[in-house]
Amino acid sequence: MHVISDLISHLFEWIQSLGYFGIMIGLMIEVIPSEIVLAFGGYLVSQGQINYFGAVLFGTAGGVIAQIFVYWIGRYGGRPVLEKYGKYIFIKKKHIDHSEEWFNKYGTGVIFTARFIPVVRHAISVPAGISRMPLGKFTLLTTLAVIPWSALFVYLGYTLGDKWETIDEVAAQYTHELVLAAIAIIVIYFLFKWYKSKKKGSAV
Repeated sequence: MHVISDLISHLFEWIQSLGYFGIMIGLMIEVIPSEIVLAFGGYLVSQGQINYFGAVLFGTAGGVIAQIFVYWIGRYGGRPVLEKYGKYIFIKKKHIDHSEEWFNKYGTGVIFTARFIPVVRHAISVPAGISRMPLGKFTLLTTLAVIPWSALFVYLGYTLGDKWETIDEVAAQYTHELVLAAIAIIVIYFLFKWYKSKKKGSAV
């Protein structure tokens, strides 16, 4: 346990030494959960080492690239590869099961809203890749979702300052609201699709 703690400490030192690029690469490799990397970025902002908008920009870039990587694995490696190696990027079989269920039920539009749902947030890129969803559309929806996520956690890390490591406790209330908002959007989107298909059916 001590070895893991030392490793994480060295990783944060490495991220700090690289500044903006450290945040981006830290999010790309997903060794540490994105919320923690972004909060650490906020801490660096509070110390005057980087600025807020730069941290959000590079945090967004890193988060999107990480998801494109998962998308490509899903597209070219398929589910078996992700079930075997997904644990190394915090994706478990149950996450893939839930994300596939959501993707099949709500369609490509769920790529945006699912980014705010803990169980399927990272794994939703898997069915997108397997179904060969257009990369441009996938990237756009992912970027639109990652921007507010990055902005929130960098801001929280900034306000916490030296106490940024308590991000999980502080962020709980915010993520809960994001989850509720995401679910509400999904329900509205689903009802819209249902209404559209019903209207189309009655017109035939």
